[in-house]
Amino acid sequence: MNIAEKYFKKQFSSEEFRCSFLEEKIKLDIEYQLEELKRDIQTNKSSKTLIKRVKAIEQYVMSA
Repeated sequence: MNIAEKYFKKQFSSEEFRCSFLEEKIKLDIEYQLEELKRDIQTNKSSKTLIKRVKAIEQYVMSA
């Protein structure tokens, strides 16, 4: 295990750090999914595909 991994594990043991880290990860995941949805809209994907993408985002948000 390298120094960065040890440092990360030490930081992750802090409740405040863990919550902040997970919150930022969720934000980035949602942002990525929204960008994919936007790209699908711009490329005129079928409404079925768009609805499927929206439902996946909804499910992710509900589980977070």
